[in-house]
Amino acid sequence: MIDPKVLRDDPDRIRAAQAKRGLSADVVDDALAADGRRRSAIVEFERLRGEQKTLGRQIATASGEEKQALLERTRRLSAEVKEAEAAQSQAEETYRALVMTIPNPAAEEAPAGGEDDYVVLEHVGKPRDFEAEGFEPRDHVELGRLLGAIDIDRGAKVSGARFYYLTGVGADLELALVSMAMDQARRSGFTTMIPPTLVKPRAMEGTGFLGQAADDVYRVEGEDMYLVGTSEVPLAAYHSDEIMEAESLPRRYAAFSPCFRKEAGSYGKDTRGIIRVHWFDKVEMFSYTTLDDAAAEHQRLLGWEKEWLEKLELAYRVIDTAAGDLGLSAQRKFDCEAWIPTQGRYRELTSTSNCTDFQTRRLDIRGRFPDGVRPIATLNGTLVAIPRTIVAILETHQQTDGSVRVPTALQPYLQGRELLEPASSR
Repeated sequence: MIDPKVLRDDPDRIRAAQAKRGLSADVVDDALAADGRRRSAIVEFERLRGEQKTLGRQIATASGEEKQALLERTRRLSAEVKEAEAAQSQAEETYRALVMTIPNPAAEEAPAGGEDDYVVLEHVGKPRDFEAEGFEPRDHVELGRLLGAIDIDRGAKVSGARFYYLTGVGADLELALVSMAMDQARRSGFTTMIPPTLVKPRAMEGTGFLGQAADDVYRVEGEDMYLVGTSEVPLAAYHSDEIMEAESLPRRYAAFSPCFRKEAGSYGKDTRGIIRVHWFDKVEMFSYTTLDDAAAEHQRLLGWEKEWLEKLELAYRVIDTAAGDLGLSAQRKFDCEAWIPTQGRYRELTSTSNCTDFQTRRLDIRGRFPDGVRPIATLNGTLVAIPRTIVAILETHQQTDGSVRVPTALQPYLQGRELLEPASSR
């Protein structure tokens, strides 16, 4: 949630932030009007409650007709107080609902515009030149079939489109990637976690996933519960309604979890293979820190993601995501996109977002500092999203016979295997 003081004192800043995302500023005016009604309702309720207390003291000393008149006024006033209290609650609810739809203002450094207006910050590594090597690269679907690693047909048979099985070396590869990612996170000072993947509405709303992203969320029918699309959700809600001591910050968690996404709006996109799926496993980094340190922590998270991709010996680029392509909670987001040979383009493998105090205000998470208690910042960063990482590894490191070279850093996690070799047909 944005800072209500900023909305009230500097609404033009929020209007400009909306424009940078390509959104209407009407909600700013609506929220300001609702705030005015809310404050008026509070004043009226407090006035009536004050009169009620005054009458109570007067009745204690009155007698005769005066006391009867005061009692009659008290009865009428009681109904007025109830009406004023209901009006205050309604005004508060309307105001909060409007404010909750306003995204975190994008950082000044974030590019303006939409999905295609990102800025490339750097390229790392050189895409492999298969033409110079004299062979046509196979895509991950064909490689997965040759290796006995990915079974998309049976995934569709059992669960429907955009589901899959990882089998044999495919399953081994996932477990190796997760173990290596957790080792890196542990060495970097993260507390490892396995969080729940079913959460209550407050956790989803508090992290901004029941706003513009609501269509992509799976809700459990008959229960007020949601399947998470990222462990960012339970990690952010982990400290909800808590006050953290300043000296305990930053707190860093790395969580392994399955993730579930409807992929609403992706009809016709990435229908082949496991690039865009309804379920996948992921290791996510999450940080709680001070607002002053948030930008530096964002760079640290990006650094850990880059370290990871370099261990996998992948060519990638880093982009600064445009404001209109940011999630509701993010102030700024960097994506690391790996080169996918058969697609001839870079695809997102990891991302990291600075959410400043947007989520902590919604989840009532604060820090205790020498000068008082105030909101803190949250940040998130993907370390490994399994399907796309497998795609990048298989396609980048494939050999002419359909085998795949295992990156050196990953070999100890795959029982020392240097090569994934084609399997017999199943």
